Amino acid sequence: MANILIIDDDKLICDWIANVVTRLGHQPVLAHLLRDGLSKVQSEPFDIVFLDVRMPDGNGLESMPKIKASRTSPEIIMITGRGDPDEAELAIQSGAWDYLEKPATFETLKLPIIRALEYRAERKSGLPPVILLRSGIIGDSPKMASSLELLAEAAGSNVNVLITGETGTGKELFAKAIHYNSSRAKRNFVVVDCTALPETLVESVLFGHERGAFTGADRSQEGLVKQADGGTLFLDEIGELPFLIQKRFLRVIQEHRFRPVGGRQEIESDFRLVAATNRDLESMVRQGRFREDLLFRLRTIIIGLPALRGIPEDIKKLTLFYMNDLCERFGIAPKGASPEFWDIVTEYKWPGNVRELIQAMEKALLSAKDEPILFPKHLPTYIRIHVARDFFPKKPVIPGVPEIRSGAPKAPPQLKAIRKAAVSEAEQKYLKDLISFAGGDNNKACRISGLSRSRFYTLLRKYRPPNDRWPG
Repeated sequence: MANILIIDDDKLICDWIANVVTRLGHQPVLAHLLRDGLSKVQSEPFDIVFLDVRMPDGNGLESMPKIKASRTSPEIIMITGRGDPDEAELAIQSGAWDYLEKPATFETLKLPIIRALEYRAERKSGLPPVILLRSGIIGDSPKMASSLELLAEAAGSNVNVLITGETGTGKELFAKAIHYNSSRAKRNFVVVDCTALPETLVESVLFGHERGAFTGADRSQEGLVKQADGGTLFLDEIGELPFLIQKRFLRVIQEHRFRPVGGRQEIESDFRLVAATNRDLESMVRQGRFREDLLFRLRTIIIGLPALRGIPEDIKKLTLFYMNDLCERFGIAPKGASPEFWDIVTEYKWPGNVRELIQAMEKALLSAKDEPILFPKHLPTYIRIHVARDFFPKKPVIPGVPEIRSGAPKAPPQLKAIRKAAVSEAEQKYLKDLISFAGGDNNKACRISGLSRSRFYTLLRKYRPPNDRWPG
């Protein structure tokens, strides 16, 4: 008998799904608020979670990583009263078992329950999970855990893998981890940087050439595809592979055979293919810039890597790891960091992801030299400026202040300015009420607000006039 949690604010829907679950011989548990459902997932073992998308206290889609990261990692079946193709795509990309529209019939509910439980039973009867060599991959957030689960799946097979993610998210690290956790670990890991392939020599670099095949070919040369024989061929930024080469490479992926430039006979290479891209390959297919048949071949397993701003719970772990690693590399003593330093690091959006974080830590350590503690001043100036600008948005027009009008009629202010003015007024009132409630104790007020100390005192300086005697 399986335990199945149903999270939906519609009690009639909950009761209907519970009825189906009971008829199938399983135990239903109901939750009518998202927070109650998340609490149950953390404290009780479940095999399946039925999850409504729109809940009174949150969005079910946004809560999927927390549910998947729970101890039993249940299968999630999304249910919604308003079918949305984009929503369905996002749910499936996030790891949902299925996406159903209300009202669902007995048969519509029955099949995904049976299939999900069969899948879980097969996984339990298999071999115990392999301990991964993570090779510098840091983080335990739900999104990173999901990516690592796919990494383990890829390492245990020989199928083609496509790794997607923004620049600097660690795509090559994941490719190496797939290789070194696989049965091919003792053979070559060959990297092909598709952005650096010379257009006139692409075929020669990939497939090699025979002596005399072209001007300057004074000897035979083995290509990168052959060098990966028995190992892994990693095509980095495959979206940059010239379109004319894509067709020929498609056959190489299918047959694992190719002919070197100027060669008379085909040769074989038993390589395992892993590709990576920061581009939207489906969009490129629609634009005629990437072959659809090649895309189908590449993505047997797709591993999407989260941007650093999407895994804030991992930022401090990553920073500490690279701080210690760089200190050892530079031959300097390990350093600590001030609370203000962590405020900047955790509040910055890191558009360059982990790569940018590493460069920022290098700069900070070099600036600090022999100082034992890192402060915001040690970080790159542009990072501090970005965070400061987020703290101090442009001042809106203050309502009630008369404007100097010209003879010509003036257009009304933009909605954005009105919205900012309203937010500013609300923030000032909130801060005044907060400090009053805390009895003038700024430390207590800061804890109640949930804001970082730097953000709290920034707001305090912004809204508290020098001659306005608020409590404290």
